[in-house]
Amino acid sequence: MKTPASKVLIVGAGAIGAFYGSLLAKAGAEVSVVCRSDYDTVKKSGFTIDSADLGRYHFTPKQVIKDANDYQGPADYVLLCTKVLPGVDRAALLRPVAAPQTSIVFIQNGVDIEQEMLATFPDNEVVSGLAFICCNRIEPGQIAHLAYGRLALGNVPGSVSTKTQALCDLFRKAGIDCNASDAIVSERWLKCVWNAPFNPLSVLSGGLSTAEILHSEEPFVRHIMQDVCRIAEALGHPLPEDAVVQNIEKTYRMPPYKTSMLLDFELGRPLETEAILGNAIRAAERAHVPCPYLESVAASIRLKLLAEQKRRNETLPAREVYRHAPT
Repeated sequence: MKTPASKVLIVGAGAIGAFYGSLLAKAGAEVSVVCRSDYDTVKKSGFTIDSADLGRYHFTPKQVIKDANDYQGPADYVLLCTKVLPGVDRAALLRPVAAPQTSIVFIQNGVDIEQEMLATFPDNEVVSGLAFICCNRIEPGQIAHLAYGRLALGNVPGSVSTKTQALCDLFRKAGIDCNASDAIVSERWLKCVWNAPFNPLSVLSGGLSTAEILHSEEPFVRHIMQDVCRIAEALGHPLPEDAVVQNIEKTYRMPPYKTSMLLDFELGRPLETEAILGNAIRAAERAHVPCPYLESVAASIRLKLLAEQKRRNETLPAREVYRHAPT
């Protein structure tokens, strides 16, 4: 008897959600998406994925919905691929589709973000996921995959279940490297080594690519990375000795790339500064670890955002400024 296809729901079908959802569909899963801003386009035409590694192809989700409450489930896996932003209740996005057999998978940036899911879904498998990828949404329903794509998945607080291994197998079947990790929290800190410098510096530099940042300010980038490594070690998650070197070399090999934080800034969207920088600094404070370079870049990005908000308020009509004033 043929094994039924895994049912997957992607919550947050932007660049990351659409790309990885398309891979699961390629591997034979039944993939549906919660898609808000691009709903009309995706409902009509699906997604077009233009991948440097996998070629150009089309992805038509099984269901395209605006709200998780509308999903015709239950799902075997729910993948949360949204930004981690202050004031956004990530767990609330998933409650309507968290059936007893559903594995909760979050593929998101940031450190110290697991507890919310563990507390809300104590009876579900909770899987932490990390994407090491250069991937952008270039227009509604259009995804450009520029480089890399490796995934790391692991149950939290620290194991690999049979279902998580099966999800890794689906990704590998579609042609992407996906490793199951029983130390996924350490992997999350390892990704922060890259995110902590390049995401904010791309904004602070006025839009420079990762290559331009590195060619100009490699010593500063290294110092930020070393701060993150020291924090991770103090928390019991020592990273490989060559973590900084490997991240520097990998970035030199990357094509010129606009970070997701830079794209969000240019579009006037909220930034993931708290998940990436704020959480790391608060962890450093708890562990009594100095992180002066990380604190410097965090303070600089806060000032940049404050200045940008002031500039936008000054250019709004008086009625709009009034509407955006604090209450």
